[in-house]
Amino acid sequence: MVVGGTDTSSNTIEFAMAEMMHNPETMKRVQEELEVVVGKDNMVEESHIHKLSYLQAVMKETLSETTIVGGYTIPKGSRVFVNVWAIHRDPSIWKKPLEFNSIRFLDANLDFSGNDFNYFPFGSGRRICAGISMAERTVLHFLATLVHLFDWTIPQGEKLEVSEKFGIVLKKKIPLVSIPTPRLSNPDLYK
Repeated sequence: MVVGGTDTSSNTIEFAMAEMMHNPETMKRVQEELEVVVGKDNMVEESHIHKLSYLQAVMKETLSETTIVGGYTIPKGSRVFVNVWAIHRDPSIWKKPLEFNSIRFLDANLDFSGNDFNYFPFGSGRRICAGISMAERTVLHFLATLVHLFDWTIPQGEKLEVSEKFGIVLKKKIPLVSIPTPRLSNPDLYK
């Protein structure tokens, strides 16, 4: 799951398993192929992978399956871009949407489940990020630790740049460079 935060591999595995469970004949055929190629009493090794042609076909089908979204058929091979940035900054939904204002979420009944289409940073539907729970806990823990242990400043003469760079995921255009200063008096906490 750790890799799932930076790579879509864990999502692909999860969806392939779901599709095989939804289509038991596919699962059975993959198992039969594994029995022939690997054997019942052996572990799968890297050398077996190129011989598992049906399993490779299952993976490809998982990544390219036709689906229906909101009544629209999205054919295999289509590229769909949901402009989450615009949705999260829609002035008809959010007060002062371009301002950083974490207070707006204190009274809002929003979560990361993807069910509220006003806020879905981890996606939605069948292809929602499988690591939402882990991501939420990890990010919150990491941020809490950093903010609790250190005061943070920008290097002298530098300007905090907050512009974004689009890609598979939204990134900062210029990576953050900051200086931590211990803020707690117990030095054992920093060992």
